Amino acid sequence: MSRTITIDPVTRIEGHATITIRLDDAGEVADARFHVAEFRGFEQFCVGRSIWEMPGITARICGICPVSHSISAARAGDAILGVSPPPAAVLLRRIANLASLIQSHALSFFHLSAADLLMGMAAEPSRRNLMGLLADRPEVARGGIRLRQIGQRIVSLVAGQSVHPSWAVPGGVREPLPPSHREQIAALLPDGLAIVRAALGLLEEIYDRHGSEISAFGDFPSLFAGLVSEVEGELEYYDGVLRFVDAGGTVVEEIPPEQYDLAIAERAEPWSYMLFPYYRSRGGEADGGMFRVGPLARLNICDSAGTPEAERELVRFRDLRGRGRTVTGSFHYHHARLIEILHALERIGEMLDDPELLDLHVRSDAGINQQAGVGFCEAPRGILFHDYEVDADGIVRRLNLLIATGQNNLAMNRTILQIAGTFIKGGKFSEGILNRIEHGIRAYDPCLSCATHAYGRMPLRLFLLGPDGTLLDEAARQ
Repeated sequence: MSRTITIDPVTRIEGHATITIRLDDAGEVADARFHVAEFRGFEQFCVGRSIWEMPGITARICGICPVSHSISAARAGDAILGVSPPPAAVLLRRIANLASLIQSHALSFFHLSAADLLMGMAAEPSRRNLMGLLADRPEVARGGIRLRQIGQRIVSLVAGQSVHPSWAVPGGVREPLPPSHREQIAALLPDGLAIVRAALGLLEEIYDRHGSEISAFGDFPSLFAGLVSEVEGELEYYDGVLRFVDAGGTVVEEIPPEQYDLAIAERAEPWSYMLFPYYRSRGGEADGGMFRVGPLARLNICDSAGTPEAERELVRFRDLRGRGRTVTGSFHYHHARLIEILHALERIGEMLDDPELLDLHVRSDAGINQQAGVGFCEAPRGILFHDYEVDADGIVRRLNLLIATGQNNLAMNRTILQIAGTFIKGGKFSEGILNRIEHGIRAYDPCLSCATHAYGRMPLRLFLLGPDGTLLDEAARQ
């Protein structure tokens, strides 16, 4: 008799989701699905708002990657105004976006995934978390906490605050960078570099621990997509061209990012509030249209890293499987995040030396010159698009937010199916096997608040206690 295994909730990710695994009569895996149960509808309540408000409003979509949303919204505003921000503003946007990537990747690797990677997928669940890691590997856990602090501090020094900054605006940014802030940022970089170098030194231990299991963690052919610099094909997070490559590393297509909708389409499924984007010319998943974005994709599509230490690590990364350029296993998202942190720290250091960085001219002023505009950047989890249509007064009449996590939706579902099919046999499974399936999702570091651009409420229980701890009242929200 067939039955269903349910993992509810999926833990150590941003947002709320469930995994269901359907077994056939023989107890073998017939299907596995990643269900996103929250829906927040951010797009709808942005309609009617001014483009000047959009960077601040969309920063509230997410507390982990607000900078990327704010910058993409501001860039859509740049296009609608028909202006190019001053060079200093572009440098500051780039630094803030890379610093946001540092803190987000540190959160994913150290806080959410390192316990699995260093203590084992089947370690005691009560210890398989950040607190357990602090007890078992304190130097690793403290390094991760410090690295995230460094990223957040750089964002704060550039943008005024680390969470939900409203500093990027159409035409540029609100404030120039004080010289003292440049010196403070520079002082943070050596510590960050030391921590990420030490983390990269853990990879041999991680690969030895997980061994042959790695090939079951989302290792399959797909397309990969993201930004690369226009001429050199280097790692790029702010500008450049949108490149698609196949599993063999062959470039399939390069287009201006503003024309993303010519390459990417979306479909819906009744069992998830998250859409399923796919590469338009190849159709849905069965026809080869599945693609991945984010750290793994960015390292697969670029021709080089563009900074010295990251380039050396990229060469080692591409030798992992003996396949040359392309690494297809989603387990390697973790490794890719560390290389990207290294690259971001190096690149920020380079930009701090740019003579235009402290220029006081950081905003280009103009009125509404276009009725539509697309803004984009590489968010920590992958390429992010903000697509706006406005009226003559700059009031948003239509918008589409194409989020990185959503673009990985087909791949996440394929990943959990592969893991479940590998480890569940004859209907038998353990807690450690279920955690492996959850870890398949953690590898992508999904941000579900972003991906559902959400409407709705989280479950909540509120307890009112008296001074002596007596329960006075309680309320529940489902």
